[in-house]
Amino acid sequence: MEDDSYFEDEDFSPVKSILGLLTFSTILPIRVYTSIECMTKLTWCWPFIHLFIGILAAICGYLSLNILHLNSFFTAVIVYAFLMIITGYNHLDGVMDMADGVMVHGSPERKIEVMKDSSVGAGGIATMFLVASLTIAGIYNILDYNFLFGIIICEMVAKTSLMTTALLSLPLTPGIGSYFIYETTPSKYLLSTFIVALIAFLLGDLVGICGVLGAMLSGIIIAFIARRNFGVANGDVLGMSNEVGRLMALLFMAAALYFF
Repeated sequence: MEDDSYFEDEDFSPVKSILGLLTFSTILPIRVYTSIECMTKLTWCWPFIHLFIGILAAICGYLSLNILHLNSFFTAVIVYAFLMIITGYNHLDGVMDMADGVMVHGSPERKIEVMKDSSVGAGGIATMFLVASLTIAGIYNILDYNFLFGIIICEMVAKTSLMTTALLSLPLTPGIGSYFIYETTPSKYLLSTFIVALIAFLLGDLVGICGVLGAMLSGIIIAFIARRNFGVANGDVLGMSNEVGRLMALLFMAAALYFF
């Protein structure tokens, strides 16, 4: 998320901004390349782009369960694989890079240097494995309750987690992550999160709201860890927040399904 060389400068266009975010976020053949400034103007709409991705993932899960008659665990793996592939593994490098930076001893400058290093250490690989396996387990859990809407919610609110971290963080410049952080203002965040919560409630009642709360808590935790270790945040930190946000949303929804 740190290379902005392929973006071109141009005037703001809402349509190009949305399509640019979709191009940036997925492997869908949209191919609308706009300036980073234009693209990030509508960062607050990012959860709604991934609402669409979540719907596609839920359809994938439905077909796996009801057409192919696969079990819930196999379906959970397929759904997670679908989400990773369609998003081009966009945030997994952030999980590994941030984990490596947090694990190393030293000053914030040293930790940032390790986080930005292209090589991956044992901490990064282990953290990616834990996040991936726990996310699959979370999808498996909600599928046991036949709560397919949970797939849509967790993918949408992963971006709410990312935005929560962006709101609470100081940007590391230069880098694409800094543009998302600058554009996540309190007013835009509140508007986005209100709409996200409304959609989550319509899809899953209180269970959906619990998913939103889980994602927001994830964003707060990742922002705290980043500030304590690096003092700032970049695209890797935002990527970690996205992946952990999806996981925390699943965890909160699984608990809510049990109690409600």
